[in-house]
Amino acid sequence: MNKLIQSVQARTPFSYVWIIVAIIFLILLSAAGIRATPSVMIMPLEHEFGWSLTTISFVISVNIALYGLIGPFSAAAMQRYGIRPVVLGALALLALGTFASTFMTMPWHMVLAWGLVVGAGSGVIANTLAATIVGRWFETRRGLAMGLLTASAATGQMVFLPLMAYMVEHFGWRSVAILVATVAAIAIPLVALFLPERPQDIGMKRYGQTDEMTADVASTANPLKIAFTALGKAVKVRDFWLLFFSFFICGMSTNGYIGSHFIAMCGDHGMTPVAGASILAMMGMLDLIGTTMSGWLSDRFNARVLLFWYYSLRGLALIFLPNAFDIMYFGLPLFAIFYGLDWIATVPPTVRLANDVFGRLAAPIVFGWIVAGHQLGAASATLLAGFLRHSLGSYTVASILMGLACVIAAILVLRIKGHHVDQSDAAATPANS
Repeated sequence: MNKLIQSVQARTPFSYVWIIVAIIFLILLSAAGIRATPSVMIMPLEHEFGWSLTTISFVISVNIALYGLIGPFSAAAMQRYGIRPVVLGALALLALGTFASTFMTMPWHMVLAWGLVVGAGSGVIANTLAATIVGRWFETRRGLAMGLLTASAATGQMVFLPLMAYMVEHFGWRSVAILVATVAAIAIPLVALFLPERPQDIGMKRYGQTDEMTADVASTANPLKIAFTALGKAVKVRDFWLLFFSFFICGMSTNGYIGSHFIAMCGDHGMTPVAGASILAMMGMLDLIGTTMSGWLSDRFNARVLLFWYYSLRGLALIFLPNAFDIMYFGLPLFAIFYGLDWIATVPPTVRLANDVFGRLAAPIVFGWIVAGHQLGAASATLLAGFLRHSLGSYTVASILMGLACVIAAILVLRIKGHHVDQSDAAATPANS
């Protein structure tokens, strides 16, 4: 593998670290497309099997919750066993789970395939992977790199959702499951051939590193111990809880609500799944711009202030959303612009604050626990929005509640101090145990 990488290095006019970013971007993009798949399957599954929206929302919430809970353990496993084997295993799970779902006929089949297997695989290929890569390969430009990698989630929706909605409409939902299984399988050799473990393995320093090249010491501890040790030390720091609960609300207002229910919400207003997916794709394209710009801003400005504005604007957009469907021509585009630019722009400044408080080595694992809060919030919102829609007949109350929650998050982030804490009190990751 190293000879192949060295050959690529010799032929490229820029640092190989940006090829690493491109590879991880594609992997995260593929995983994002897979995670978004259930949102275009809600109505077809209702029609074919008679499953209720509450039942399908439960499966999606299991997927979302597991996606978040796996994060800190996957970050610890990458530290213990290496990035490549962990990511390869996750891609295999995604390919297996999505393909197996084509045979499902009972709700528990969907829980097993999309909830447990796909949830576990996608939990590895998530923002914690991006944070681990950025911490391992970058000394400077971390915000920009994190912004680019985070934007892959939005780009995944932009690339996959309209296509998946079209395939569901013309070829059935099983064709979509086969598509995403194939995408996961194709990604496996890309990781196996072109992703080295560390810069030192190919004779590089971290991007922007000026001191002597020293290798990070791999931990020999059990990943469970690494993850829980980091958590045990992080919970003693107030900034951890402020980041955790603000990111909990972030998950409610993105993956949990808009990501899971927006297409169904559009259906309530007479729009086709393809039309709803196209709007989501447009928001994904805008978020590619917004999140990348957020990463650039995070390298230069106060991360707390950035988060305050991101959460405030998102909250206003969600409160406006019920009215957007009634304003002909301008309503939904206006919502899509404001919400799209802000969709996951919160990630780069949140990672920046985690690095500031807990340090480069511990931050990916601590951020994994913060992402767990994000996905627990998303799972809660998926269930709550499904229940409110079933009980009240519309998503109006859910939209307003999500918007008000974002306003609360905007207030919380202003209380984050962002100061580095001593290793004896922070979530420091043990190098050896």
